[in-house]
Amino acid sequence: MHGSLASLLALLLSLPQSQVPSNMGPSWVLLLLAVALRATAAARCPAPCVCDNLRAHVLCLNGSLTAIPDTIPELTRELDLRGNSFMVIPARAFLATPYLTHLDLQRCKVERLEEGAFRGLGRLVYLNLASNGIALLYQESLDGLSSLQQLILEGNRIEEIQPGAFGHLGSLTVLDLRANALVYLPDMVFQGLQVLRWLRLSHNALHVLGSEAFAALPALRRLSLDHNELQALPGEALARLDGATWLDLGHNPITYVAEEALAMASLRHLFLDHASLQDVAPDAFARSPQLRILDLRENQLQGLPPLAGVVGLVRVSLDGNPLLCSCLLRPFHKWLARARVHAEGACAAPPTLRGRSLDSLKSPEMRCSRLRPPPSPMAPPEQPRAATKRQCPMGCVCSPDFHHGSCENRNLQEIPRDFPEDTRLLDLRRNPFRTVPPDAFPGLKELVSLHLQRCSIRVLHPGALRGLESLVYLYLTDNHLSTLAAAAFEGAPQLAYLDLDHNAFTRVPAGIFRLLPNLISLHLQHNAIGELAEGDLAGARGLRWLYLAGNAIRHIAPAALAPIRMLEKLQLEGNLLSEVPTAALWGLPALSELKLSRNPIKHIGDSVFLPVASSLQHLYLDNMGLEWISPHAFTGLGPKIRSLYLESNKMSNIPDMSNFTGLEILNLQDVPFHCDCQLLPLRRWISKLNLRVGATCGSPAEAKGLKVKLSTTFQTCPGWGQGKAGENNPNKTKAASKSSKKKRSGKISSQRLQ
Repeated sequence: MHGSLASLLALLLSLPQSQVPSNMGPSWVLLLLAVALRATAAARCPAPCVCDNLRAHVLCLNGSLTAIPDTIPELTRELDLRGNSFMVIPARAFLATPYLTHLDLQRCKVERLEEGAFRGLGRLVYLNLASNGIALLYQESLDGLSSLQQLILEGNRIEEIQPGAFGHLGSLTVLDLRANALVYLPDMVFQGLQVLRWLRLSHNALHVLGSEAFAALPALRRLSLDHNELQALPGEALARLDGATWLDLGHNPITYVAEEALAMASLRHLFLDHASLQDVAPDAFARSPQLRILDLRENQLQGLPPLAGVVGLVRVSLDGNPLLCSCLLRPFHKWLARARVHAEGACAAPPTLRGRSLDSLKSPEMRCSRLRPPPSPMAPPEQPRAATKRQCPMGCVCSPDFHHGSCENRNLQEIPRDFPEDTRLLDLRRNPFRTVPPDAFPGLKELVSLHLQRCSIRVLHPGALRGLESLVYLYLTDNHLSTLAAAAFEGAPQLAYLDLDHNAFTRVPAGIFRLLPNLISLHLQHNAIGELAEGDLAGARGLRWLYLAGNAIRHIAPAALAPIRMLEKLQLEGNLLSEVPTAALWGLPALSELKLSRNPIKHIGDSVFLPVASSLQHLYLDNMGLEWISPHAFTGLGPKIRSLYLESNKMSNIPDMSNFTGLEILNLQDVPFHCDCQLLPLRRWISKLNLRVGATCGSPAEAKGLKVKLSTTFQTCPGWGQGKAGENNPNKTKAASKSSKKKRSGKISSQRLQ
């Protein structure tokens, strides 16, 4: 594009409407934009992408891009890069496209956002980073996004958010952190989000919330905390949300709601369904007077007392509770009538009233009997906070607001002491400590997150973590550890995330897990582990995510994974396995993701995934040099499979997958399919999919390089005429395409408006 034309367009696009010249209305600006883009599209549009010049949209879907293209048209507004392989988003990756308003990076295998990755995108309003592998958000990860309104981080493996990570997102209204690996929210973690209206934290593993975790969210209206591990209602943290009207705490193991447990002045909808509630105090919600809908379905409640202070309540849902409709329920029943509250639920006992709805009961029917409800569980006593007496060690920085201490990259030879006793996050990265001595962190009983990456550590002495009774996250990445003494973890029973990537282990450090009963996630990637032996993981019974990529594993013993029955993710990519470890997969009823990419597996035999067929959703078999897959290899797999990666292999055919009706991702790129009549069922099947699969013919010669969908070699096959009209009728194809586009655009629109 000529520089003068680009400058004129940039100026017009940045002017307020009132300052646009009167003889150049919106239509002239659009016409000028279209002419400019048409003139430069051929030269600027990257080869694997599709550029819609009139709408300023660029699509680079499900390709093999490993870096952000540098020839995207400068005036692009919407950029869709879903399904590529970027791994890292480097600093200033989008400087060439400063007019972007929408950026989609779903399913791009992103693991790290470098500092300043999005700088220059001051106009961006929508950023989707869902379904990647991001594990940590640093303070500078999202710098430069001052106009961003919606940030989607669903389905990553974010374990920790450092305070200040969202500090530059002053326009954000929706933050989606669902389905990550969060256990802890520190104080002020959402500082800077002054206009945020909906915070989605569902499907994490949260069980610790700082009392000031939500203190900086004055505009929040909806908070989703369902499907976590909260064992008590986090009343102190929630009390900071004066304006919130909608709170979902369902599917948490909460057993009791204590007196005045919830003080949310504007709350109208409260969901506590599918928890473990056994009792609710009479004035539990007295400090939430605007409450209108209370959902208590599927708990263990035998009854409720009259609820005090909830003058606006109109409905209580009690379906699925073992309600005992005896005289003990009469006070609640009378209160319902007096307060004109509708209750949904039915009696479970006594037998004469079983199945009767609450609103059909009369007081005389609710007779006394010998049955008594269990005593109310006692609310856990509140622990007194330790007083903060100590100052910050020399050369370090301590933030009393964030309870954060940092001595990063100070060339310290020894671990400093005398941090404030209420420190929650301690960053000691990039110091040459070499060893961690016994009792290295005295007095830090409230410490939750400890960063010791790149500290040249060779030894973790017994008792090194003693006294860290609240520690949840421990990062020991990029050190020189080859062994670990079990006694090193004494005194840190709450540890849930242990990151030992990029060390020198030749085997799993067995014996340590019996002291870590709450361990959820174990990172041992990029070590030198040669096998998984029986007993290596003994004691790790709560482990959910096991990361073993980039080792030298040749063998997995049949009983090696037996202790970790709750395992959900197993990542074994980049090892030396020559076959699928079927025998080791028995006894993993919750496994939903299995990564075997980049292992030298040449053949896949019958029923190899049968042990995990009932739970598996994501299967990675790419870049293995696969030469042959048995027709019965996928026996047992079916509608539950959501993503299947088979790209960059050498087989010429694949098994029948017509029952994979739940597929959202299927990647068949760089597979040399032999496009003869034996492949006709696959050709018919992928023609019906509303997915870009990338299947290409590798032979015969006349079809080489053609998309399987477009190859004419199938037209001579017996049975080609069956359904031929449906496959080749262009009008039908276009209609179906339009219909699917409408569905997709509708889904996207609704997602953006939520």
